[in-house]
Amino acid sequence: MSAVVTGVKRHSAAFNAGIRPGETLLTVNGKTIRDVLDYQFYTYDAELTVEVCGGGQTRSLFIRKAEGEELGLDFETYLMDEQKSCGNKCIFCFIDQLPCGMRKTLYFKDDDARLSFLMGNYISMTNLSQADVERIIKMRISPLNISVHTTNPELRSRMLGNRRGGQSLECLYRFAGAGLQLQCQIVVCPGWNDGEALRSTLRDLAGLFPSVGCISVVPVGLTRHRQGLEPLEPVNEQRARDILRIVDEAREQNLRDFGDPQCYAADELYLKAHMPLPSEEYYQDYSQLENGVGLMSLFESELREALEEKESLGAQVQPFAVATGKAAAPFMRRMIDLIAQKCDNDFQYEVFAVENEFFGTGVDVAGLVTGGDIIRQLAGNISAGRLFIPQNMLRHGETVFLDDVSLPELEQALGVHVIAVEPDGRAFLQAVLERK
Repeated sequence: MSAVVTGVKRHSAAFNAGIRPGETLLTVNGKTIRDVLDYQFYTYDAELTVEVCGGGQTRSLFIRKAEGEELGLDFETYLMDEQKSCGNKCIFCFIDQLPCGMRKTLYFKDDDARLSFLMGNYISMTNLSQADVERIIKMRISPLNISVHTTNPELRSRMLGNRRGGQSLECLYRFAGAGLQLQCQIVVCPGWNDGEALRSTLRDLAGLFPSVGCISVVPVGLTRHRQGLEPLEPVNEQRARDILRIVDEAREQNLRDFGDPQCYAADELYLKAHMPLPSEEYYQDYSQLENGVGLMSLFESELREALEEKESLGAQVQPFAVATGKAAAPFMRRMIDLIAQKCDNDFQYEVFAVENEFFGTGVDVAGLVTGGDIIRQLAGNISAGRLFIPQNMLRHGETVFLDDVSLPELEQALGVHVIAVEPDGRAFLQAVLERK
């Protein structure tokens, strides 16, 4: 436990009660505070009796605040505890496919139910104890994001490389039985959990509706760094079409049974299948954007709405270039053509489909393009003075790519102004129209 207070927000309930940095939060309303879940759960009420310890003395404080109002304390770590790591050896684990020599933090595999609830991370449930399960149910910790992959216990154990893989499915059924909201993910590995195995999994999860509110189906990502790992086949065009057909069958059945499609295929599957993306209605509330489900549809919808609000763009657009992954390059060209239809000038643009040499050419999504690959392939080839890249090429909250190339280093190597743009149609149009 690490409930040592490192900061107190000014004018917060805790500040007004006299709690100070350096003290340790012991209990709230008689409940021991072990981690962030305890802290958030037990401090929700309007009236609190808080026990803190500092300087060898323990004192009790009564605090009155608005229900749900944050108490106002900061701790040494966000979780107030060590982050739980993953004990699986999944056949499809992307971290196991990273090259050597990258930043140490990139090799950490988390499998922490608290981060599933708080940050949207996916968990396998294999490291949950009975006490963990009971605590999650008691506290109504939901929604939870669950990496299911298959509901066949034996197959799941083999895919997760953990004999508890099959047993831990009982956690899924207990959570659903308790009425918690669950979002599930299936990473499809050809020859393993596709075909009839996928059909069976989607049927089993449909039986847990409405607790299982949505299921994302995504293709396995394979890098060139798989030495010593389980041989896997990539999702090619035909396999992508087969997967989409199974997902569509399940969606149609679910619509008949529940009035809700429940399952959604990732954009990447449509790109691999060389099939058009579904209409905006397919994605409903876009609840699976983090899994790459509906990102392109939402981007196009946002861009079209932004363009409809403008009668004409005049001759505002200055030349620009876009660097993206191979999969998204045709889509981006089509989006830019929509902008061109509103312009009076025949502006110049370039879309560069960056080949992923760092992870391997089988990896074609924009978010895994590295700065080094952009430099090697685009240096001396950009005629415009500005280059747009998607924000998700950079590590969250930072200005560096996965290979540790920084944005300033990229600009210096290319000799152009590089602008990272959020994957948002309106934001992209605004960036295109800016005159700098």
